[in-house]
Amino acid sequence: MGVLTAFLIRRVLQSIVVVIGVTMISFILEHLLPGGPAKGLLGNHATPVQIAAFNHQYGLDKPIIIQYLDYAKGLLHGNLQTSYKLNEPVTSILARELPKSLMLVGSALFISVLIAIPIGIAQAVKRNKTLDYVITAVSFILYSMPSFWLGILLILAFAEKLRWFPAEAPQGATLGQILAQPSGLVLPIMTLALINFAAYSRYMRSSAIESLAQDWIRTARAKGLSQRVILFKHMLRNSLIPIATLVGLSLPGVFTAGLITEALFNFPGTGFDFFNAAVNEDYPLLLGIIIVIGIATVVGNLLADIAYAVLDPRVRYS
Repeated sequence: MGVLTAFLIRRVLQSIVVVIGVTMISFILEHLLPGGPAKGLLGNHATPVQIAAFNHQYGLDKPIIIQYLDYAKGLLHGNLQTSYKLNEPVTSILARELPKSLMLVGSALFISVLIAIPIGIAQAVKRNKTLDYVITAVSFILYSMPSFWLGILLILAFAEKLRWFPAEAPQGATLGQILAQPSGLVLPIMTLALINFAAYSRYMRSSAIESLAQDWIRTARAKGLSQRVILFKHMLRNSLIPIATLVGLSLPGVFTAGLITEALFNFPGTGFDFFNAAVNEDYPLLLGIIIVIGIATVVGNLLADIAYAVLDPRVRYS
C-alpha cells in the first residue's frame, strides 16, 4: 500500500468520525432548544393534548439519546426522516434542491478563482504600483463586507437603479428550469464570487511575490526566458499551492455563504430551505442540511490535501 493511499484511508476514517460528531452535537443542541418543533408548527395556541400527540407521532417524547440512536440507525440506511413542515422525506428534498445549490456555489467558486489567479499575478508583477494599490483597496473592501450586505448593494445598483438584472433569482423545481433563466443568476453568483475573489486574489498575490523572489526564478531570467514563460510555466504551479489549499478549506464557508445568499435572493435551493426550516423548527430538514455542510467540510479538507500533494511532489505523508 502506497504512502498516499494509506494517508487517504486514514483521512477518510477521521472524516467519518467528524461527521458522526457533527450529527450528534447538532441533534442534541437542536432538541434542547426551548419550545420544540410542536409549538413551532402547531402554533402557540396548541393544546397540551395536541403537543403530546405530535411528539408521540414523531418520537419526540423519547429520551434524547434514544432519539439520536434511532436517527443514526436511519441515517445508515439513507433515511433522514421526514420534514415536519413539508411532510416529505428529507432525502427527496435534498435530491431536488441540492443540485441547484451546488450549481450556484460551484459557479461562483469557479469564477472567483478564474479571476483571482491572473489578477493576483498582475499585482505581484506590478507590486507597489498604482494597479496593485487599487486592487488591494477593492479586495479589502469586498473581503470585509458581509455577503448579505454586498447582495443588497448589488440589488440596489443593478436591479433597482440600472434594471439590468432581476432582483429575484430564477424560480423552478429543477436545475434545468433554473438555468433557463440565466439573467436571474447573475446577481447571486456575483455576490458569492466577489466575496471569494477578494480572499483568493490576496493569497495569490502573496504566493506569487514569494515565488518571484526565489533563486530558480532569477536563474530562469538569467537564461533569457521571456516574462510570459517565467510566469505561466515556472512560477504558476508553485504559486497555486496555497490557493488549492485555500479553495478546499473554504468550501464549507462558500456553502454557508450560499445559504445566506439563497435566502436573500429567494433562490429555491437548500439555503432557502434551511432558512424556512430554522423559522419553523423543522429539525429533520435542518439536520439533513447540516450533515451536507459537514460532509462538504470534510471533502473540502480532503481535496485540499490531495491538491497539495499533486502540485508539490515533495510532499510525503507518513
